[in-house]
Amino acid sequence: MTDFQDRQRGEEAKFAMDEETAFKVAARRNRLLGEWAADLMNLTEEEADAYKKAVVQADFEEAGDEDVIRKLLGDLTGADTDVSEADIRTKLEEMTVEAKRQLMGDS
Repeated sequence: MTDFQDRQRGEEAKFAMDEETAFKVAARRNRLLGEWAADLMNLTEEEADAYKKAVVQADFEEAGDEDVIRKLLGDLTGADTDVSEADIRTKLEEMTVEAKRQLMGDS
């Protein structure tokens, strides 16, 4: 019975670590997306820092990426940039890869 309990604890620990890693990747990705969008909107350094944090916060509104995409699309459209939803989704995928690469480098 102890082997089963040890295995179960190991699986629970792995699940927790996987969830934590996914959270870190998403947060880093959102920060990178915020940096990209801030650059497109020609924000000052202070405004860009605040905006990156706002994009990270936007991800807590609902599960999935739609809340972040909606925020970016609304803000970029409001700033009169020529960026489509498809552009944002492509950049989201690129930044996911970059965030994973950065986090692996941090380890």
